[in-house]
Amino acid sequence: MAGTKDILLSVENLKKYFPITKGLFRRTVGHVKAVDGVDFEVHRGETLGVVGESGCGKTTMGLSVMHLIAPTEGVVKLNVNGSWQKVNSKTIRDLRDEMQIIFQDPFSSLDPRMRVRDIVAEPLVAHRIGDRKARYDRVEKLLEAVGLGAMHMNRFPHEFSGGQRQRIGIARALALNPSFVVCDEPVSALDVSVQAQVLNLLNDLQDEFGLTYLFIAHDLSVVRHISDRVAVMYLGRIVEMAEADDLYSRPKHPYTEALLSAIPAIDPDTADSQIVLTGDVPSPADPPQGCHFHPRCRYATDICRRKLPQLAAVDGERHVAACHLAKELHLTGVYIGETA
Repeated sequence: MAGTKDILLSVENLKKYFPITKGLFRRTVGHVKAVDGVDFEVHRGETLGVVGESGCGKTTMGLSVMHLIAPTEGVVKLNVNGSWQKVNSKTIRDLRDEMQIIFQDPFSSLDPRMRVRDIVAEPLVAHRIGDRKARYDRVEKLLEAVGLGAMHMNRFPHEFSGGQRQRIGIARALALNPSFVVCDEPVSALDVSVQAQVLNLLNDLQDEFGLTYLFIAHDLSVVRHISDRVAVMYLGRIVEMAEADDLYSRPKHPYTEALLSAIPAIDPDTADSQIVLTGDVPSPADPPQGCHFHPRCRYATDICRRKLPQLAAVDGERHVAACHLAKELHLTGVYIGETA
């Protein structure tokens, strides 16, 4: 799936804090640290998968990268024709044709009062591209590319199935011919049989249009199927990142090991090997001192309770983990080919 290895997107120290207010005058008394200092790069033509429990900050990170919500801090840069452009409130409109997003819910993300032709053509209208006929010709080609056709152009969203609606959302995201697409759990609201169709469609479109994906999901089997590299998030931070096969077969962070153990196993003899994490997920408004995962980690030592670990190379430059014991622990992964 991955093409050339030049960097298309660079994210440095990305943070998104939501204020906690109290009292009549809504005084700020704290912050929910939804995304807390994230660094990563996405190479042109690859798919970077992002996984983690609900509430870990995956979607907030994706929305912040797209500047659909303004980051509290950090720098997001996009490589446009060999020139680095910062993504911020001043530049985002000019960069919208390079960056697009596919939303999780294919029904609520489509205007029920608009016909499909106008939904898909809306980005072209907003950017004043082409006349009416040229726009609808573009819409027809996009619908055919996602497995629909001209006969669907005059219908409304409620006349389609969930999978078809998501195809319409994908067509709209491709209207401006972007180079980078954030896929925010694009198959989680679909039936399992339809998920495979949409995933295969995304792979085909990546090859056809030269797309680069940031693929956000909570289903590890889905992420492994489509991703070249995978980043694991916990409490607003990336705790491990590596090539997909490497991360799944040789995890270096205890949280990744626990996530992988939850993948349904084909072999009944290994079905009882799931690691059940004790305790609740800490509040992002008041994360624990030291490693944020240490209250639930069965390997935690004293240094884990005192010092926050930083991402560091563990097994080659492309496998990094934020764990004090990453080089000492021998964690259990899943066999290549074990999952769908």
